[in-house]
Amino acid sequence: MLRSRLLSLPVLLVLGLVVALVLPQTGWVSPYLQLVISYVGINMILAVSLNLVNGYMGEFSVGHAGFMAVGAYTASILTVWVFPREASPALFPLALLAGGAVAAVAGLGLAFPSFKTRGDYLAIVTLAFLMIVKSVLENLPALGGPRGFMGMDRLTSLGWVFASVVFSVWLARNLVYSRWGRGVLSIREDETAAGLVGVDTRRVKVVTFTVSAFLAGIAGGLFAHEIQFINPRAFTLLKSTDMLVMVYLGGIGSLGGSLLGATVYTLVLEGLRPALQSVGIAQEWRLVFAPLLLILLMFTKPRGILGFRELSFLRPRGERDGAKKGGEPR
Repeated sequence: MLRSRLLSLPVLLVLGLVVALVLPQTGWVSPYLQLVISYVGINMILAVSLNLVNGYMGEFSVGHAGFMAVGAYTASILTVWVFPREASPALFPLALLAGGAVAAVAGLGLAFPSFKTRGDYLAIVTLAFLMIVKSVLENLPALGGPRGFMGMDRLTSLGWVFASVVFSVWLARNLVYSRWGRGVLSIREDETAAGLVGVDTRRVKVVTFTVSAFLAGIAGGLFAHEIQFINPRAFTLLKSTDMLVMVYLGGIGSLGGSLLGATVYTLVLEGLRPALQSVGIAQEWRLVFAPLLLILLMFTKPRGILGFRELSFLRPRGERDGAKKGGEPR
C-alpha cells in the first residue's frame, strides 16, 4: 500500500516539479548534467509523440525530425523577431505552443497521404516530407539558410522541460485511453476490419498525426532554446533514427516504454563520449551506435522492453482496478 502511494501520479508530479525548480539553484549539479537532464526530457517528448504513430497506430514514420524542425524554427522566430526581448521569458510557453501548432498543421497535411499508403510506402512519404523541410530551410536566407538560425536566449530550463514532459504524457495518455485511442489500436490490428465495424479510420489518423506532430514541435522549441542555435543539419534522418531507437528500445505501444527508452538511450549515448575519448576513438563513432542498436533490437526484441505493456501509474484508475481483479498482468 505504501509503495503504491509513493508511486502515485500526483506524488511523482509534485516531487518532480520540486526537483526541477530547486535543483538548478543548489549548485550541486553541474551545468553539463543539467543539460543532459534537459536532453532526456526533450527526448521523452519526442519518443512519446512518435510512439503514437509507430507504436499505437502501427504505421511507420521516419520524418518526425521534420516536425521537430518546424517547431524549433517557429518558436525561435517568435522569441527573436516577434516578442519583445524583455518579455520573451514570460511569453516562452506561448512560443512553444505556437511551434507545436505549426508543426501540427504540417502533421495534418501529412495525415492525408496515410489514407492511401501504409508500411514502407508511408515511410517513403514521411522521408520525403523530412527532405522537403530540410531543403526549404536550407534555401531560406532570411532564416540563415544552411548556416542556421541564432539569437535565441536560453529560455529552456528544467522546470519548463518537466512541465512539457508532464503535459505531453497527459495529452498522449488521454488520447490513448479515449474513444479515439480505441480507434487507433484497431487500425494497428486491422484497418479494414476497423472500418467495417464503424471506426472512422481517416479521422482517427488525422487526430493521431496532428497530436504527434504537435508534441514534436514543442520538443523542437525546447531544443532550440536550450542550445541557442539551430540549423537544418540538426534535423536529418539520423535524428529520426534516434527517435526510432528510443521508441523501439523502450517498447512500442507503451508510454512508460517511451520514457524508459528515451532515458536509457540518451544516457548511454552521453556515456559513450568519455568512454570513446579514453580509448582514443573518434567521437564520430557514436553515430554508428544508433543504427546498430536499432538493427539489434529488430532481431532480438522487436517490441522493446515494455512492448504493449504500461506502467501502472500511467493507466486510468478503471484500467488499474481491472488488472488487479484478474486482467492482463502489468
